[in-house]
Amino acid sequence: MPHSHPTNTSLSELHLTGIPGLQHLHHWISVPFCIMYLVTLAGNSTLLCVIKADPCLHLPMFLFLSMLAVIDLVMSTSITPKMLGIFWFHSTAMSLDACLTQMYFVHAFSVMESGVLVAMAFDRYVAICNPLRYLSILTGPVVAAIGLATLLRAVVFMSPLTFQIHRLPLCSPAVVDHSYCEHMAVLKLACRDAAFSNTYSLSISTYVGSFDSLLIALSYALILRAVLSLSSPQARKKAFSTCSSHLCLIALFYIPGLLSMYMERYHQELPPHIQVLLADIYLLIPPAFNPLIYGIRTKQIRDGVCKVISQRPTAGRIGP
Repeated sequence: MPHSHPTNTSLSELHLTGIPGLQHLHHWISVPFCIMYLVTLAGNSTLLCVIKADPCLHLPMFLFLSMLAVIDLVMSTSITPKMLGIFWFHSTAMSLDACLTQMYFVHAFSVMESGVLVAMAFDRYVAICNPLRYLSILTGPVVAAIGLATLLRAVVFMSPLTFQIHRLPLCSPAVVDHSYCEHMAVLKLACRDAAFSNTYSLSISTYVGSFDSLLIALSYALILRAVLSLSSPQARKKAFSTCSSHLCLIALFYIPGLLSMYMERYHQELPPHIQVLLADIYLLIPPAFNPLIYGIRTKQIRDGVCKVISQRPTAGRIGP
């Protein structure tokens, strides 16, 4: 039996522990978490405003970047305010409906982010390896179709997870040893066998992580092959720098996320705070750094920011 406490099939409230074993450090841990969230809000909001304001940025590359920015804002906002509430005010209580909603948003938007990263890698491949056909391949309808397919895949893959756990009876005490409503952590409260949900969750995560990262790796391998043919050493160095920063950030998204799930499932003897911190890292660090790596380092975005800033005083003038 997973619990020695009586079964309660109608639990209406759960309690999140934050980071198990590190509760005495919650105030210190909250500092970098809060900074990353503020950077996420500022960076992604700025990107969206600049891309919307500058018609020159209404290209496939920046449309995908806008999708990524929206996903990062939603994904971070779905977990960080509650997490900071736990760290600062010991506000651990969360209704079951709110927990399931948070779970759905976290996992669905993670799958969406993975899909958009694949689309962005394909976009870079076309732009570098087939630049003359770039706009004829990635037309407006094609970009919209890719975005819709990414959304539908997330809904189709993640809806069964929430539906399954909603039907499971949960046991008291309703304590989730995590900083947010992670699916496998909540499943530990199940009063009956949850093997199917565990297997489904691991299978979908493994499929999305391995398949999407393989496509991304293939795209960047083709990009690097094209880069090696460049005659200018400076151009090759710049391209290598850009690709390596992209791949490092992508690895920060996929590796900690998959590791946290496998550790939750197969390595129960490890300290639980390691698994929780890994799960937090993949949801907090990439959204904070995506605007910098994909946005600010891009010359068009920097020019767009300068253009928007330079237009503001002009718009506010009444006279000459």
